[in-house]
Amino acid sequence: MAIDDKELEELMPPTTLDWTEDAIARMKNVPFFVRKSVVRGIEQYASDKGIALIDDEVVSRARQEREGAAIADRQAQAKAEAEAAENGQGTRRQFVNFCFYKLDPSFRRLPKEERDAAKKEFLEVLEEYDSSNKMIVLSYSMVGLRSDVDIMLWRISYEVEEFQKMTTRLYQTGLGAYLTISSNYLSMTKRSMYLDMFNPEHEEDRTHIIPGKAKYLFIYPFTKKREWYLLTKYTRQGIMDEHIYVGNKYPSVKLNTTYSFGIDDHEFVVAFETDYPQDFLDLVMDLRETEGSRFTENDIPIYTCIAMSLEDTLNTLGI
Repeated sequence: MAIDDKELEELMPPTTLDWTEDAIARMKNVPFFVRKSVVRGIEQYASDKGIALIDDEVVSRARQEREGAAIADRQAQAKAEAEAAENGQGTRRQFVNFCFYKLDPSFRRLPKEERDAAKKEFLEVLEEYDSSNKMIVLSYSMVGLRSDVDIMLWRISYEVEEFQKMTTRLYQTGLGAYLTISSNYLSMTKRSMYLDMFNPEHEEDRTHIIPGKAKYLFIYPFTKKREWYLLTKYTRQGIMDEHIYVGNKYPSVKLNTTYSFGIDDHEFVVAFETDYPQDFLDLVMDLRETEGSRFTENDIPIYTCIAMSLEDTLNTLGI
C-alpha cells in the first residue's frame, strides 16, 4: 500500500540512540527527503561526544557545529579561490577521456611476426605518452567481462588536442588498424558545488584527478532529469546530504566525478576506484534508496574494468 503525504511527513527513520519527544518533533519539521541523513548525522555527533540521550539541546548543538564548520570551510575555500584568481593563479582544470577499444578478431589470424611487430609499435606509442608530462595514461582490460569492448585507456591532460594527436598516432600503427573505438567519453574536472555536511573538514579537489590506485574501476556516464535543476540550490544540497552520507559509508570506494555539460552527450562521467567490487555493488544498491535517485535520467552503460600495465593490457587481447 502506498504511503500517503501525511504519513510521509510523520515518518521518523530508525534510530540507534534514545531521543526525547521534543527532539523527535524537531526532526519531523525537517523535509522528509533529507530527514534520514539529518538523523544519522546528529546520532554520529552524539556518539562522538559520548551522549546517550538526544534532546532538543543536543540537536541544536549538533546542527550548529556541523553546519557552521561546513560553512566556514566553504567560505575559506571561496576566499582562497578569489585571491588566486586576482593573482592570476586560478586552478587549471583537466580534460578527461575514457576511450574503449574493440579488437577485430581477424588480427589474431595474422602471422605471429606481423602481430608481434604491430603490438610493439602500438606499445611504443602508449609508453611515449605515458612517460611524457603532457598526459596521464592508464590502461584497463575488460576482456571476458563485456562483449562490446576489450580494453580501455583512461587519459587525463590539460589540452584536449593531445587526445586527438595520440589517437591519430595509435591509428597509424599496425595494431591500430584493427582496433575500433566502441565508446568514447569526454569530460572535464570541476570543483563540486555541494558541501559535505557530515564531514565538513573533508576537502575533495575535483579539479585535479590522481587516478590509478586501485585494481578495479567502474565507469558510467550520467545524466540528471531537468527537474533536478529547477529545484533550489538549498533543496539540492539537502538531497545531496543523504547521497554524501551513503558514500561516506564506503571509504574503500574512491569517486572521481567529471563533468560533460555541453562537450559530450552526457552531463557527468563518474569513475569509482576500489579494490573491493563488493563494496561498490553495495554502495550502488544503497544509493538506489536515496531521494536523489528519483532525479536520475540515465546512468548506463556501466563498465567494469581491471587495471593492468600497458603491456599486460594488450596481452589480454590474446595477441
